[in-house]
Amino acid sequence: MYISSAITSRRRALVAKTYPSARRGTVILWGQLAALPVGGLVWQVWHYLVPLRRLGFDVWYVEDSDRALYELETFGPTLDPEAYRANIERLAQAMTTVGLGDRWAFREPTTETVIGATDASGLDRLYAEAVCAFNLCGAQEIGERQRAVANRVYLETDPVRMQIGVAQGSADAIETLDRYDWHFTYGRAFGAPGCRVPLMRYDWNLTVPPVCPEFWRSTEPLAADAPLTTVCNWKHSGNDVTWQGETWRWTKDREFNRVLDLPGRSALPLEICLGGASEDERAGIAARGWTLKRAGDYTEPDDYRRYIMASRGEFSAAKEQVVVSRSGWISDRTVCYLAAGRPAIVQDTGIGAVLPVGEGLVTFRTAEEALVAIEDVAANYELHAQAARALVDRYFDADRVVGDMVAAIGLA
Repeated sequence: MYISSAITSRRRALVAKTYPSARRGTVILWGQLAALPVGGLVWQVWHYLVPLRRLGFDVWYVEDSDRALYELETFGPTLDPEAYRANIERLAQAMTTVGLGDRWAFREPTTETVIGATDASGLDRLYAEAVCAFNLCGAQEIGERQRAVANRVYLETDPVRMQIGVAQGSADAIETLDRYDWHFTYGRAFGAPGCRVPLMRYDWNLTVPPVCPEFWRSTEPLAADAPLTTVCNWKHSGNDVTWQGETWRWTKDREFNRVLDLPGRSALPLEICLGGASEDERAGIAARGWTLKRAGDYTEPDDYRRYIMASRGEFSAAKEQVVVSRSGWISDRTVCYLAAGRPAIVQDTGIGAVLPVGEGLVTFRTAEEALVAIEDVAANYELHAQAARALVDRYFDADRVVGDMVAAIGLA
């Protein structure tokens, strides 16, 4: 097999590379690629599928859920097959792009109809034969059908909420996590000094977002006025937690508001590719000096990649929940910037307790620290760019990260 040349309708090649023989058994990746096949979420899935296949597994992508999908024009939830037809087309295209066009299955919600490279009985056979299934973002419900899979892995990309739920005796959290044999989390600082996340009942394996560096290489020069950017949703609802008398909110606007006045003092221009904000909120942000792009204009994975590659680096706040908990979380978006040789200046979540920061990856707690970091990146850009790539090679390279997960699970 090879990685095909089709990313989008423009058919720009990712990479051409032969996969090894699939001799290590069948592995399933559950996720939400059809539910929301946009930008960074597609890359997140690719950064697990490709290394698993390169490690010699016969990897399948599966969605087997009754949840609604998000219609791509309005982003409203829908169970209408006609409304989500474009989602399935994007799923098929994404799988073909990484040479796995014959290795995906999608069950239409509330039905027993399975489309893709197998049917309902074939999906049952997959579950019976698989040596492991990774549930990316915990997106897949685990019922009797999915319990047929050996080595079910909960792969948590947004830490804190489940751990708090377990500590508070939440039956829902405990019943959910009890359905898995292994638990992995992006809470990289769990157990480190200063981390406030309670760890009870489960052994959490600590990991980081993987990235395939070769997908992010470019020889195109940066524009002289290239800004620091990020891609984010401004507001989220739900998933807030209360712990030890404090409410930790799962939304980004609260933390961004702490640095909203930076553009007037920043050594580099600042820009946000923004979703989830009202027109009034967008106007207020722009009035502070931020350049704004619309996240809906970058839903194709190639557009998302080009946006990051055209940036001087990343500047971003994080959700309050991962900041105040000192969880050590880092975004899968941030590691894409690093892989592209784009330095990342991001809000401190405690990641410095377990990974090196200061060159390539720079963290801040206050607006003044953010300004100092921006000035340093502007003055020493090549040093930070080289350090960003070195961090990826050492800590975030997908073959290494996913290989370590496979070894922890004990797959031959």
